[in-house]
Amino acid sequence: MKIHFRQVQPKDWEAIMKIENQGFSPAEAASRAAMKERIENIPETFIVAAKQEEILGYIVGPTFSQRYLADELYQHTLSNNKSDAYQTVLSLAVAQPYRRHKIGTQLLTQLAQVARSQKRLAITLTCLATLIPFYEANGYINEGLSASQHADEKWYNMVKNL
Repeated sequence: MKIHFRQVQPKDWEAIMKIENQGFSPAEAASRAAMKERIENIPETFIVAAKQEEILGYIVGPTFSQRYLADELYQHTLSNNKSDAYQTVLSLAVAQPYRRHKIGTQLLTQLAQVARSQKRLAITLTCLATLIPFYEANGYINEGLSASQHADEKWYNMVKNL
């Protein structure tokens, strides 16, 4: 399967929302307004995987000054700041028919390339316990339980130094 990676475009919004809602519970998923704000404010760190015109998955997150994500990042997205040390991941999702094809791993690699080119120190994210092995296999270190209250779940801080 021939996949290409590119920055998000406004026309991708509906396909992205469909994938977001397949990949996350209603409490975890980004709202339509939050996703539109991410597309508008941080396209340089919002990468989609596509096969021709079909969106297969995406990864998105703003830059941040702190090592661990704060819950307010899920609500409002400001433009990326050149001086921020960290690249975050708020969402990594792949459409159901394309899971288990290493698209998630490829999206992590693409974002790491962007973060390195922007001189970030690390990529930081939170995940549920079931996803820790996936992120560890991609070079992330489990730095323990997160303070996040997002969706009333137990989240773990995962960090990949660049």
